Amino acid sequence: MLPPGLVANLQDVLNKKGNNNANEQQQRTSTSNEEEEEEDNNNNNNPNDVKPIVLLTNADGIESPGLVYLVQALVNEGLYNVHVCAPQLDKNVSGHSLTLKETVAVSSTDISGAIAYEVSGTPADCVSLALSGALFSWSKPLLVISGINQGSSCGHHSFYSGVVGGAREALLSGVPSLSISLNWKKDESKESDFKDAVSVCLPLINAAIRDIEKGVFPNSCSLHVEIPTAPLTNKGFKLTKQSIWRSTLSWKAVSANRHPGAGNFMSNQQSLGVQLAQLGRDASAAGAARRMTTQKKSLVEIESVGVAGKSDNRVKKYFRLEFEDKEHDDTNEDLDFRAVENGFVSVTPLSAHSNVESNTVSEASDWLSTFYST
Repeated sequence: MLPPGLVANLQDVLNKKGNNNANEQQQRTSTSNEEEEEEDNNNNNNPNDVKPIVLLTNADGIESPGLVYLVQALVNEGLYNVHVCAPQLDKNVSGHSLTLKETVAVSSTDISGAIAYEVSGTPADCVSLALSGALFSWSKPLLVISGINQGSSCGHHSFYSGVVGGAREALLSGVPSLSISLNWKKDESKESDFKDAVSVCLPLINAAIRDIEKGVFPNSCSLHVEIPTAPLTNKGFKLTKQSIWRSTLSWKAVSANRHPGAGNFMSNQQSLGVQLAQLGRDASAAGAARRMTTQKKSLVEIESVGVAGKSDNRVKKYFRLEFEDKEHDDTNEDLDFRAVENGFVSVTPLSAHSNVESNTVSEASDWLSTFYST
């Protein structure tokens, strides 16, 4: 169980102490009007300059309620200098992908008093850009938070998850990070659940920031926080292990008639990434409305091309990938997905390194020895 510690507002104490010292100095010495003005200006410096910097990103897109409600809560705390760098569009299953050799567009936006930018890239792009020093005046926040994501990132879903990818990018850069997901259920979950999820995870965030400042927060891993479907009825925080659970990957054929514009798919020999980036920029320029859907599905379209040489003879097929839920028979209550199903807030340490078990290393060694002996 991880204790939901609360952060004391040390900044207020320091400010009061500084003001008292300044008043005593004024009583002991007589100063000119210009000196008094200068001292007053110094006392009125922007308090954000000394607050801990917290960077937020997500995978659902910068207008998603999970991110917006979390930003609002952190800004209202008044303890942190909140910055946001998040994808312009839904990058829920982008994993740890980066946009290489393509232009990434960045636009400022308004979110609840935070300094915020939307990016035509992935969550990993957003964190990498934010930590580079090219976008913000700083290059290392105290904490990176990725989320709150709509949908589970338990088990093997963490490999597909853009929200986990954003937190992992921070870990690779030496910055403590959290990724947060809400176990969203179709026809059961509602937008207000994100507000409840924020109230559940906010004490954990405050405790993490407190312990980072003390130097006792774990620095060899990122913590993934999975909030159960009904956040306010949770049974508490539980340290869990990553499972091997994942949804079933279902590929379904899509006819050209059901897919408008299929005949022009990748027609001008551009990469899919370039086309999607351009579509994103065009949508932004046109002020297209972006809405949260009640169910997230990963949609991937691929082109199957025959080996025949001429383009007129090519065979094109179109497919759509969807995640379908499935039951898992593993009853270990210490696994992430099982803890969430049982009503706990799962907290799973995720390492940036591949920790191969000893028996796996032994199997690989035996196979390699056999290979050399033949």
